[in-house]
Amino acid sequence: MLYYLFDYLDKTVDIPGTGVFQYITFRSGLAVILSLLISTIYGKKIIEFLRNQQVGETVRELGLAGQTQKAGTPTMGGLIIILATLIPVLLFAKLDNIYIVLLIVTTLWMGTIGFIDDYIKIFKKDKEGLKGRFKVIGQVGLGLIVGSVLYFHPGVTVRKDTQRTNIMSESNQTMVQAAAEEKSTATTIPFFKNNEFDYADLLSFMGDGFQDYAWLIFIPIVIFIITAVSNGANLTDGIDGLAAGTSAISVLTLGIFTFVSGNIIFSNYLNIMYIPNAGEMTVFISAFVGSLIGFLWYNSYPAAVFMGDTGSLTIGGIIAVIAIAIRKELLIPIICGIFLAENLSVVVQVAYFKYTKKKFGEGKRIFLMSPLHHHYQKKGYHESKIVTRFWIVGIILAILSIVTLKLR
Repeated sequence: MLYYLFDYLDKTVDIPGTGVFQYITFRSGLAVILSLLISTIYGKKIIEFLRNQQVGETVRELGLAGQTQKAGTPTMGGLIIILATLIPVLLFAKLDNIYIVLLIVTTLWMGTIGFIDDYIKIFKKDKEGLKGRFKVIGQVGLGLIVGSVLYFHPGVTVRKDTQRTNIMSESNQTMVQAAAEEKSTATTIPFFKNNEFDYADLLSFMGDGFQDYAWLIFIPIVIFIITAVSNGANLTDGIDGLAAGTSAISVLTLGIFTFVSGNIIFSNYLNIMYIPNAGEMTVFISAFVGSLIGFLWYNSYPAAVFMGDTGSLTIGGIIAVIAIAIRKELLIPIICGIFLAENLSVVVQVAYFKYTKKKFGEGKRIFLMSPLHHHYQKKGYHESKIVTRFWIVGIILAILSIVTLKLR
């Protein structure tokens, strides 16, 4: 909203300094500062409100050290993350940008699903929360919306030919900016030169005419990614500070990709796909990172609040949508390597248990307990040590992801 106000003042009144709101970097800086202030200052008030409403965590006995002390800790802290993200975005972002609209819808959509799940657990005294099939229906619904918008909306385009043009002067820059935009389902494959892959090519064996139906491939892929990443974030939210910290690292990494992909100069220099208008997502990402870091103020060990599914499902959905929008979804296994490891640990554990029970009559386990962070708790590691080491692994994976900009 403030963006439009200052844009109006700059064009009509010509007040000195108002034009600075045209810069994404300036608005991103304001967004991260405001989100930090909201999450740290008003986060305490929200926690007190949740405590007064007796919105406490019900802890199942799993035999983990320090588990019983966490009973009654306020949950639904994801509300802090959501509010601290959306308020700066509404103030500083271009609200007519299709990517910003998608991210706002994602935040509200996944936040609502998570809120319903937490509400059922707390107030209906149902430890299972929202039934799994309803969660999946919600995730699939969001995937349908995001996939359809990214495929059909005329404002979602790419410029591939900037990769073959060198900007040597202002006149050449004008020439690059005049390059044609096109609708495309192309994405990028990390670590490969000439690394564009078009999902439409998967239908090429059926003839050229069928490539117009690439949405039959693209939208299911979007649904799968959103479902997988949101569930991965949900599983990672098991010990104090783990989900918020690893998510902040992943989102910051995606922010770097978003900024360079949405900037014609940097995208040309790095020889990557230029995505018009995608740079505006940097404002959203800055607010999101600020809210996650501010939330860590209260969520670090010993946690004064848990994010609950209200936060974890929202985080996963936002990360997935950003990655898909900037055509970096194939980097998710690296950027979100912690989420992937947590997801796989559960899948492998369950599959191996069922296999051994069917074959030997007694189920066996690979891990002492899943998700993976609980395995290390069972081995006697303090949860703060586990979280710190997972953060370190997340930073290494983030650096490896950024390196793919040049290493291919």
